[in-house]
Amino acid sequence: MAGRSPQRDLTIGPVGKTLFLFALPSLGVNILQSVNHSVNSVWIGQFLGETALAASANAGMIIFLMFSALFGFSMATTILIGQNVGRGQIESVRRIMGTATGLFLAAGIAVALLGWLFAPALLRLMATPEAAYPLALAYLRVMFLSMPTSFVMILISSSLRGAGDSVTPFRNTLVNVGLDIVLNPVFILGLGPIPALGIAGSALATVIAGLISLSLLIRQVYAKDLVIRLRGEELGWLRPDAAWVKPITKMGLPMGLSMIIMSGSAVVMIGLVNREGVDTTAAFGVMNQLWSYVQMPAVAVGGAVSAMVAQNIGANKWDRVGRIAWAGAGINVLMTAVLIAAITIFATPILRLFIPAGSAAIPIAIHINLVIGWSFLLMGISVVVTFAVRANGAVIAPLLILIFATIIVRFSIGFGFYDRYGADAIWWAFNLAAISSFLLSIGYYFHGGWRKLKPLA
Repeated sequence: MAGRSPQRDLTIGPVGKTLFLFALPSLGVNILQSVNHSVNSVWIGQFLGETALAASANAGMIIFLMFSALFGFSMATTILIGQNVGRGQIESVRRIMGTATGLFLAAGIAVALLGWLFAPALLRLMATPEAAYPLALAYLRVMFLSMPTSFVMILISSSLRGAGDSVTPFRNTLVNVGLDIVLNPVFILGLGPIPALGIAGSALATVIAGLISLSLLIRQVYAKDLVIRLRGEELGWLRPDAAWVKPITKMGLPMGLSMIIMSGSAVVMIGLVNREGVDTTAAFGVMNQLWSYVQMPAVAVGGAVSAMVAQNIGANKWDRVGRIAWAGAGINVLMTAVLIAAITIFATPILRLFIPAGSAAIPIAIHINLVIGWSFLLMGISVVVTFAVRANGAVIAPLLILIFATIIVRFSIGFGFYDRYGADAIWWAFNLAAISSFLLSIGYYFHGGWRKLKPLA
């Protein structure tokens, strides 16, 4: 490989330092994507009004579900590539990359076509308000056109992390987000020779930013001769190979389903929150926005743990696997604790950025955070441990744990005790779900036999 390659050998060096430095760019990606979403919402809201903002929110929920399902397959590819990089089997890495690229590109094209056709039905299914429906349809249809490039870009980024490179995906996200933010007002308002396209222009800006950043990302892969690149006869591996489709699907389906279950469970609980009235709904909505930042370290560190554990399993360095998992848990606890403490200590001034001073929603939000906030420490440990065991192909047990915690426990407590304890039953439902997930995840890590699973490929 070229000397300037940003790929990192995750099977050597001090575990804690290597993991921390590897996870930081992934955390940066999560922050950039959240900032991008927020800024684009500001453009739409300021230039086109509340109806357009509601339209983009409705369309955005559908797009989010698409990417939630895709998450599992991208993580499966990350794990397979990580294990084969650890074994030093570069040809297998490229065969996996070829199969995955063929699958993701085909899936992206299929979703784009089906999404364009069924966008009206999807929006009707969500009961999109009539005033927002035409705008939501225009926005959603253009967004569906971005699916092929978005799917491939997500695949390349996750595959690079599996190969030990988290810097290139971060730099690409920086370019993508920068372009999207700059192009949004250009296409919304019609600056220069560009016609004013309204909300469709916001979606088109996202499509164009994705095309440009994907082109630059592919150029980087080949310019730096990164391990996932395909040349010459290797391009024939873009035709999906059943030998690799099977493990990608076997792991990808349960992990994708996990994301859908988490999202669906949250939607159901929001329906319960809505019973408490607009102030509680607003308070919970704002806290969810703030908690999205609290959860970022767990996602970034968990992804880094998964790639690092996969490489070390591939290299048969099992003595490092446990150290990686617990280093990840420790790093996440520290980062999450700082964020929770900041939100708790400065709750009032932070909430006033979202809610008018004197609103009844502010004390409600503070109470919600005091009850639920600490549970993100346990949730973060569960996430990191789950990512570690998945790196050896253990995906069914984490899925069952998730179903038990987020559906059986959360719904039983929330709905079962709501009539007696009101809103506090909802908040404690989240806590008890986090506690049960933590205990079961730790139990499975120590006693689940995931280390004895057969090699994935």
